[in-house]
Amino acid sequence: MSFKIKNNVFWVGKIDWELRKFHGNEYSTHRGSTYNSYLIKEEKNVLIDTVWMPFSKEFVKNLSKEIDLDKIDYVIANHAEIDHSGALPELMEHIPNTPIYCTANGVKSLKGHYHKDWNFQVVKTGDTLDLGNDKQLVFVEMKMLHWPDSMACYMTNDNILFSNDAFGQHYASEFMYNDLVDQNELFTECIKYYANILTPFSSLVDKKIKEVLSLNLPIDIIATSHGVIWRDNPTQIVEKYLAWANNYQENQITILYDTMWDGTKRMAEAISKGIVDTDKNVNVKLYKVAGSDKNDIITEIFKSKTILVGSPTIGGGILSSIAEILEMIKGLRFKNKKAASFGCYGWSGESIKVITEHLEKGGFSIINDGIRALWNPDQESIEKCVEFGREIANS
Repeated sequence: MSFKIKNNVFWVGKIDWELRKFHGNEYSTHRGSTYNSYLIKEEKNVLIDTVWMPFSKEFVKNLSKEIDLDKIDYVIANHAEIDHSGALPELMEHIPNTPIYCTANGVKSLKGHYHKDWNFQVVKTGDTLDLGNDKQLVFVEMKMLHWPDSMACYMTNDNILFSNDAFGQHYASEFMYNDLVDQNELFTECIKYYANILTPFSSLVDKKIKEVLSLNLPIDIIATSHGVIWRDNPTQIVEKYLAWANNYQENQITILYDTMWDGTKRMAEAISKGIVDTDKNVNVKLYKVAGSDKNDIITEIFKSKTILVGSPTIGGGILSSIAEILEMIKGLRFKNKKAASFGCYGWSGESIKVITEHLEKGGFSIINDGIRALWNPDQESIEKCVEFGREIANS
């Protein structure tokens, strides 16, 4: 499958309907994904990125039907991660001397992955590549969005921004354009993508987007590396990113917990009641972490102004599902969010202290010392949890 995006620019990537996990087992892809590769046929023929390694032979075979491989003048590697560069070894077997344009960090990363000394051409922000027909590619480094080697490139006259991972989403669709797909599905995947991958780099996202916008380049199309291509009001996703990059929160409180014998679950439900009784406008969501998708939970945390995390004490610590989500939270370095802890215990009761320490390391503003209940909470303990919820709502 291939199709024309605009004039002499074609999509030559792969739709992966079966993908359900990404980055190993770290990211859930409920709606599959795409690996977007682009072929420019001007006076110079340019290939921008490839596809994930399992599809490399299929990719090269299909690409050879679109163009004689020997007529590819340049290859652009916007990002060295294997879902983008995975077909390079197969492709370069056919065209070993074709120059590969990437950042200096891109050379290091590509050599680190494939141990090949291809014809690398290092570019930096502002460098250009002449395509003929009065068109150029202009390179923009996107360091740490989300790898050190990341970059984007802009095609003049056709006004296409090949944005790499920025503005993408893991979303498989035969429609391939933002105006054709289900909008709720699209933006659900967009915010999930941002929350789970780009949150730690939000200050850089804000700075880099403003840097690109300051160039006053007309953008008719944003051609991402995953998911749909933005052609209808393409800068709408840019505006979303600017909002998400600035300590984003909605009027939401998310309660995360795991439980052994439902005691901590009962606490979570009582705390929720106290919040809702106090503030009818706040959106309260409860998640039993062990039975929920961790990336969906991270997305809800990203949207929240406050989170509450609960676990019973086990072995002087916390349940493994809570430990895992807290480790993810710490790495994402959320900003402008409050938190507190809760949990049941039998004889030692360290869980709320452990949780609070993790939340502090994750950059959360701690509301209070948390609340714990002995064994299965009785009615008095439940009332204390309701009151705790009211305090949270008022905080």
